[in-house]
Amino acid sequence: MKRKKRRRLKWRNIIGLLLFIILIAGGLYGFTIYNSFNKAVATMHEPLEDKQSKEKQPEALKKKEPFSVLMLGVDEREGDSGRSDTMIVLSVNPNNNSVKMLSIPRDTMTEIVGKGKEDKINHAFAFGGVPMAVDTVEHFLDIPIDYYVKINMEGFKDIVDTVGGIEVENDLAFSVEKINFPVGQIHLNGEEALAFIRMRYDDPNGDFGRQERQRQVIQAVIKEGASISSLSKAPDLFQAIGSNVKTNLTFKEMVNIQKNYKGAGKNIEQLTIQSDGKLIDNIYYGIVTIAEQRRIQDELKAQLEMNSDS
Repeated sequence: MKRKKRRRLKWRNIIGLLLFIILIAGGLYGFTIYNSFNKAVATMHEPLEDKQSKEKQPEALKKKEPFSVLMLGVDEREGDSGRSDTMIVLSVNPNNNSVKMLSIPRDTMTEIVGKGKEDKINHAFAFGGVPMAVDTVEHFLDIPIDYYVKINMEGFKDIVDTVGGIEVENDLAFSVEKINFPVGQIHLNGEEALAFIRMRYDDPNGDFGRQERQRQVIQAVIKEGASISSLSKAPDLFQAIGSNVKTNLTFKEMVNIQKNYKGAGKNIEQLTIQSDGKLIDNIYYGIVTIAEQRRIQDELKAQLEMNSDS
């Protein structure tokens, strides 16, 4: 009896030691992930100094107030400031647990705030960087932009590759630079994902088809990045994000969004803005009517719980 008791105690001690080692290892791994994320955010953080008065205060996110984000996909090359070929506005409302995603066509004609003239909306970034792009989008949509996220599209490939690629549903067969995209569910690596979202000239829906592909890729990256299977790659993922993303969101604000707005991310609705193509001095522009502009403004204001006349 004593020998059996000793054996039970021995195995309990071994199991207890193993559990202790697992907990310590898990804690160290958790600390590594936390530390990697913190470093990435520090690298990413670039406040808009002239717009701090417009940014949401940290308390607003704790109180679960609606907020907006401008996502800029920029091709930045050496010696060129680049243009924001991808402009997406996210309006997030935790009270109805939804996100409304509006892709603004790059050729949309509007006033470039600070430049004193009308031009393609994506030229705002080329003229004045993120601040001018934010001011111009605010003026066009008549809503405040609380945060921005600028993504270097060349580096976007690294992010997709780090999460192991993504799955998208393709409804149009096409080829780009010897890369074939068949109809149906397809798996994309970083280079393929970049080609997938850049194609628009062979799409019968033009920029609208391109916007739908952008939405799919962004949602797929978010899904893969948040999945358990990607946790082992978290430090590499944070490094890739830190190298290719800039934002005025702070670490605490990101934590509050993850904590208080998680449900909204499960319900994303794509909005579209209609425009008519027009050649002016042999340059193509997308012309948005005042009625269409007002329709989109009212929908975003309702999502942000603003007075439509504000």
